[in-house]
Amino acid sequence: MKYNPLGHSDLLVSEVSFGCMSLGEDQTQNDTMLQQAFNQGITLFDTADLYQQGQNEISVGKAFKGMRHQVIIATKVGNQWRADGSGWDWNPRMAYIIQAVEESLKRLQTGYIDLYQLHGGTLDDPIDEIIETFELLKLQGKIRHYGISSIRPNVIREYVNRSNITSVMMQYSLLDRRPEESCLDLLHQHQIGVLARGSLAKGLLVNKPAAAYGNYSPEEVAQAAKAIRLLANQMQTTTGVAIQFALRHPAVTSAVVGIRTLEQLAACIQASQDMVMPLTEEEIRSLAAALPIKFYEEHR
Repeated sequence: MKYNPLGHSDLLVSEVSFGCMSLGEDQTQNDTMLQQAFNQGITLFDTADLYQQGQNEISVGKAFKGMRHQVIIATKVGNQWRADGSGWDWNPRMAYIIQAVEESLKRLQTGYIDLYQLHGGTLDDPIDEIIETFELLKLQGKIRHYGISSIRPNVIREYVNRSNITSVMMQYSLLDRRPEESCLDLLHQHQIGVLARGSLAKGLLVNKPAAAYGNYSPEEVAQAAKAIRLLANQMQTTTGVAIQFALRHPAVTSAVVGIRTLEQLAACIQASQDMVMPLTEEEIRSLAAALPIKFYEEHR
């Protein structure tokens, strides 16, 4: 497994990371998967207070109890569950973030969070207040670093210009190349690390039947999956090829892959081993040419 510094921080994270959102309710199974992932080189584990109404954080905290300092835990804040559990509302105010971080710390059974991320965001948010809150939590030692999880270029630019964010988590794959338009180069220039999620496009690029995804039709999705299969061989798996595409830009620090089963974990570990013999520049270009880029018009 290769390890990269996350932006300008002192966090050294594995090139393939564990997206915990897909974890189930069986704690024994979750313990097995999370600990096996760590034993095979994965160091970054990403969760959120939103997932399973906090149970996801509890599961991660239980799995790493007694070995907290050996792993990097990232979680997120900003979505507040309603008291009746019917849904959640966006709440990026200082008072709520200060309350939420204490609850996350308890669920994770830890005294600090390595990477605390705003779970979304708009230009209507009190951005300076949010930044002030994260900086306060750093000063208090409750978080080590902070970032945002967003695909919106206009929001990302604001945090680049006004804050000391370490990272941006954003969707990026052969089927979603929005970050290429205005974000990846900007973040690389400012030494802000990118955590790429969705690099397998919900499995559509590796093993699931073609279906519409974002702005792409099922036929176009099938075309992208075919391009990946053509490059996969005895030394490269489809998962490895898909992840390498997401990692191709120097701004991208790690591919955060949602893992639900031991089979999926094994595929991700094999993908990391594939990278010992990486795709060539020509092969990467052939993937990029497989589909037209479809940029989104919103949030520019």
